[in-house]
Amino acid sequence: MSTKTNSIHYTQQDISGLNRITKLKIINAVTGIKPANLIGTIAKDGTTNLAIFSSVVHLGSNPPLLGFIARPSTKEAGHTLQNIKENNVYTINHIHPEFTKQAHYTSAKFDRDISEFDRCRLSEEYIESCKAPFVKESRFKMAMRFKEMISIPLNGTTLVIGELIHLILPDTAIHDGEMDLEKSNSVGISGLNSYYELKKIAQYPYARVNEVPEFN
Repeated sequence: MSTKTNSIHYTQQDISGLNRITKLKIINAVTGIKPANLIGTIAKDGTTNLAIFSSVVHLGSNPPLLGFIARPSTKEAGHTLQNIKENNVYTINHIHPEFTKQAHYTSAKFDRDISEFDRCRLSEEYIESCKAPFVKESRFKMAMRFKEMISIPLNGTTLVIGELIHLILPDTAIHDGEMDLEKSNSVGISGLNSYYELKKIAQYPYARVNEVPEFN
């Protein structure tokens, strides 16, 4: 590992030589700030499950598809996947500053018969036509209909794809057809345990070649 002008340079060999926890923290953070979401599911016996994920991504708008990456080898992801397979519905809930601590601790490896809603003092909320629980404390939440799971053999993860069927958000979060996530007061996550508030710094028009400015 070499340093130059106040920067750090990790080679592939350096990264491989890092201890497991340090490597987890660094590699989980290199993509920058990621969305912090709680995914709510329910088992056939009625036991609810809530798990934090930082991998939710937009896959398309027509139809409206979102995906997230799960690691079936971990208990919390395993419970989430099993419940989704059983019921074909789940919810995605933004996290806000006032309950980041409760949200964070949903990542603990609770037994299947323990609901993270109860243990982490978050409230279940239901709407008609959606069996899966929302997080009542969240002001920006979605219900998803399960569409497909794609295994990624390279590292044993699974891409879960769902179609958006309900979207509930503050009316202040949309203005002139544009989404303003600062107004929703949602938070982001970096690495395994660092949370950030979001601040809107700029807005630009759709980029067209003939409208690209001359940069100095």
